[in-house]
Amino acid sequence: MSDDDHAAFVNRALFLDRADPVVAWRELSARQQRVVDRLNTAKTIRIEADGTDLTLRVDGRTWINSDGRRNMPSGEVFTGPLEDSAEGTIRFTVPSSPRGLLVEDVILTFERGQVVTATAARGQEYLDAALATDDGARFLGEIGIGTNGGIDRPTGSILLDEKMAGTVHLALGRSYPETGGRNQSSLHWDLICDLRAGGRLTADGEPIALES
Repeated sequence: MSDDDHAAFVNRALFLDRADPVVAWRELSARQQRVVDRLNTAKTIRIEADGTDLTLRVDGRTWINSDGRRNMPSGEVFTGPLEDSAEGTIRFTVPSSPRGLLVEDVILTFERGQVVTATAARGQEYLDAALATDDGARFLGEIGIGTNGGIDRPTGSILLDEKMAGTVHLALGRSYPETGGRNQSSLHWDLICDLRAGGRLTADGEPIALES
């Protein structure tokens, strides 16, 4: 993007293009709270998309409404899945740029919560090194759902990209204790799966709307 286009993009991400940004953030918070209230009663989350069919459990965990008080831009709800629960395969279609390195098309397969196979079309060496960080790096510390409709495209900045409405992200490594997550690791790497082209997320079989 040009400088002007990027400035306009950031304004949309911050809701500064809205007639009343404060009201817009309050409305997003209220929408997210409805999702949090539903997910706090859920037991099983399933993510389905091209190359993706992953289930994990979240019963007993606390979902957090991230509505601008944690970081900015914001717009997500998240929790820590049960550490031994992830089963299946997920393809992360949004490129990631940890430490300025490009990692693309990551595919992870989980058994009993642990990554058992991991491939990347680009950045395989970084992926392998990240998974070898410590014992907790092969387990999930977070599942998050992006809700910010002002972020409509990936930029390479994880803190922006994970907030895109219509996406779900999983973090390898460290959990947030306030969610009830227990996984410990010096790694916390969010990877993003775009569900806007035919994917879906369900809670106990019930579709969860991802668009804001």
